[in-house]
Amino acid sequence: IDNRNQSVISEFVLLGLCHSWNIQVILLIIFFMLYLIIVSGNTVIMILIISDSHLHSPMYFLVANLSFVDMWLSSITTPKMITDFLRVEKTISFGGCMSQIIFVHFVGGGEMVLLVIMAYDRYVAICKPLHYSTIMSLQRCIGLVLTSWTIGFVHAMSQLVVIVQLPFCGPREIDSFFCDIPLVIKLACVDSSNLEMLMNGDSGILAMTCFILLLTSYSYILLTVHRGSKTGAFKALSTCTAHITVVVLFFGPCIFIYVWPLSITWVDKFLAVFYSVITPLLNPAIYTLRNKEMKNAMKRFRSYYIDSKVNI
Repeated sequence: IDNRNQSVISEFVLLGLCHSWNIQVILLIIFFMLYLIIVSGNTVIMILIISDSHLHSPMYFLVANLSFVDMWLSSITTPKMITDFLRVEKTISFGGCMSQIIFVHFVGGGEMVLLVIMAYDRYVAICKPLHYSTIMSLQRCIGLVLTSWTIGFVHAMSQLVVIVQLPFCGPREIDSFFCDIPLVIKLACVDSSNLEMLMNGDSGILAMTCFILLLTSYSYILLTVHRGSKTGAFKALSTCTAHITVVVLFFGPCIFIYVWPLSITWVDKFLAVFYSVITPLLNPAIYTLRNKEMKNAMKRFRSYYIDSKVNI
């Protein structure tokens, strides 16, 4: 039997973010704190939206879903990265590596589509306000969110089906803190240049399609706002600015990793950290600190909780 067709590698070695022990200790503390903020911040958003009837609207239903997705996206890679800072030999099993690939693309792909849905929601609210409640009904919102998960799942499976069949028999070092397709494909015992273009193209098409749809919907919103009243325009712009910030910070790194790969190791690592740690961190900040309704919901939750404690 030709052994080259067998995946004889049982584990990969992750080289991590850096090699200096002192810097790793500092990064461990930083990322541990950031991860705690991501989990607690997004959990607070979800609890507030579920428990406060004032926030039972399509926009906040989508924000709660985004918080859930962000928390999951960060949890795929960050805990492993944090524990690896304490290890000399940072290994990951073949199965663990494949799991990271499928979940990063499943959740990441789903988030891209979800951001498009959120932009569509804002488009309907601002450009077709009279039809908003009809167009963005609860059933429609649930259907759209399920669509985002389905597209993410199909995208992840299309990646996994190809990569699982590759033979890995030689080098096993991945110069990053998690398994990502462009880096793993390079380790296969076959000429992978065409395959790499195909796989990056798969992710690139999804990223670029979503990005173009987002730009289109925000362009329509800005045109409508430009024609409208001053007060309405200001409110719409403040909401859209928050969304656009998230979109640029999430899509920017994805596009540079998959559509125009720079192939500069430290840049790739920085971009990977950006979309797996920084974006999930920014969502709680952008959607709660700048949002009046979320602040009011927090006050109501706090006063209700404290009052009930006092009465007991």
